[in-house]
Amino acid sequence: MDIGCHLPTQGSVATREALLTFAREAEQRDIASLWVSDHVIFPRTSTGSYPGGRFPHPPDRPYLEPVAVLAAAAVCTTRARIGASVFILGHRHPVVMAKMLTTIDALSNGRLICGVGVGWWKEELDILGAPFHARGRQADEILRVFKELWTSDKPAFEGEFFRFRDLGFAPKPVQKPHPPIWVGGDSPGAFRRVVTLGDGWHATNKTPAELRDALTRLRAAADAARRPFETLALSLRFALRDELLAQGLQAVVDRLSEYKRLGLSHLMLDFRRDDLAQMLELLDLVAGTVRPAVDAA
Repeated sequence: MDIGCHLPTQGSVATREALLTFAREAEQRDIASLWVSDHVIFPRTSTGSYPGGRFPHPPDRPYLEPVAVLAAAAVCTTRARIGASVFILGHRHPVVMAKMLTTIDALSNGRLICGVGVGWWKEELDILGAPFHARGRQADEILRVFKELWTSDKPAFEGEFFRFRDLGFAPKPVQKPHPPIWVGGDSPGAFRRVVTLGDGWHATNKTPAELRDALTRLRAAADAARRPFETLALSLRFALRDELLAQGLQAVVDRLSEYKRLGLSHLMLDFRRDDLAQMLELLDLVAGTVRPAVDAA
C-alpha cells in the first residue's frame, strides 16, 4: 500500500516557502504522492453536510487554489505522484479544466492522479454557477468531456450542459489514454460513476468497518456494471489527528494496517497543521517509523 500526504495549503502555511519546503522534503523521504483539496471560496453559510465531519476552515482563512498548487508541485518535484482529493467537477468549465489538468500532467511528466467529486456545499456551487441538484448528471458529462478532449484527434461533444465541435486540443496528456480518474463519494450515484467512468475509488475518513461495508457495496455496483472489481484502484484519505497520535505509534500502525488488509492500494494521510515545523516532524514520523511498520504488517 502506497502512502501519500496532503500538502500545506491553508492557514499560516499557505505560502510559497512552506509548499516548496514540504514538497521537496516529502519527496526526499520517498513519499508516494502529494495531494490538494478543492475549494475556491468559502461561503459564510452552509446547508450541507461535510463528509469528514465538521468543516474545519473559517471563511476568511487563507486557502490556496488547488490547481495552481498542483502546478507548483509538478515543477518542484520529480518522482511523487500528485493528485486532488478531490477536484469538484462543477467548480470550473470542463474545457478549461481539461486543459489545466493536461498541462499539469505535462509539467509533471505524467504523474497526475485526477481525483474528482460532485461536491456537497450548495452555497459554494451556487456562487460558482453549478446546478447543485443536477450536479451528478453534470459531473458525468464533465468526465466524458475530459475523456473526449484528452483522447480524440477531433474532439466534439453534444450534451445537456456542454457542447463543442471543430476545435483542436493539445497537448494530450502524457499518461495514456489519460490520467487515472479516482472518483470520490459513496452514494449509489458515486459508485455508479466509479465503475462506469472512473479508474478508481477515493474514500474519505472512513473507519475500517465503514470501509469494509462500502467496499461490499462498491463491488456490487461493479458486478452490476460488469466492471471487473480488480481493475479499480482503491484509496482512502485519512486524517491523522492528534487524538490518534496520543494513543501511541502502535495505534497508528494498527489502524493503517487494517486499511492495508482491506485491499487499499493507496492511503493519503492528511496531517495538515498551522506550523510547518510540526508538519515536517509528522512527515519524519510517517516516513521513518509508521510506513516501514505498515509495510511489514
